[in-house]
Amino acid sequence: MTRATGNVAEPRRAAVTWGTMERMDAAAVRFLREALASTDWVARTREFGRTLRATRSPGGLLLVGTPDEEPWHLTAHLSDEARLSGLGQLAPTLLRWSPPLDAPAHLRVGLDRLTAATRGETLLVVAEDQAPVPLLERVDDARRTGATILALDGGDPDLASLAHDALSVPEIGAPLSFDGAQHLISMAAAELPHRASLRERLARLADRVTGPRTAD
Repeated sequence: MTRATGNVAEPRRAAVTWGTMERMDAAAVRFLREALASTDWVARTREFGRTLRATRSPGGLLLVGTPDEEPWHLTAHLSDEARLSGLGQLAPTLLRWSPPLDAPAHLRVGLDRLTAATRGETLLVVAEDQAPVPLLERVDDARRTGATILALDGGDPDLASLAHDALSVPEIGAPLSFDGAQHLISMAAAELPHRASLRERLARLADRVTGPRTAD
């Protein structure tokens, strides 16, 4: 049985605790980001998000997981971010190991799609556990044909060695969970660089000339 999350239907799972992909909302993600402000995780996930945003066309952001764990939640969150932000290039294509023949068209894209991966497209590999050899081989092929390879992993040196950029979230010792990292990445991907308003720029200029204002 499946249930819809955003624009993506995913297998039904048991209820999960607060802080996972299913229960965290935007306010909780912002709180998580504030809690991690003293670490480099916020900057790293923002950098990761910028790379995702550099994908050139809708459908060119490819997501793949392992045979046992496909990245349904991150796919759904990126779909929502693409819709809400108007950034069509963030609309992901989920690549499945054994897509059912009767699934909707956007849910029956198989790993053969990687043979057509090319420059300007991005492949994000989401693998909390060790990536199997067949996946590593597919990733290597996609890199050779020009795709940008990103990896979100639990500490897999083989996968990281194939990626142009890898974000490793070890099960022990990291200040956030693997799910939490996915939330930060999806939010960061849709954030456009802040451009100061004219009023803000004039205020900063005045501060440089006269010094910052002090309270009476």
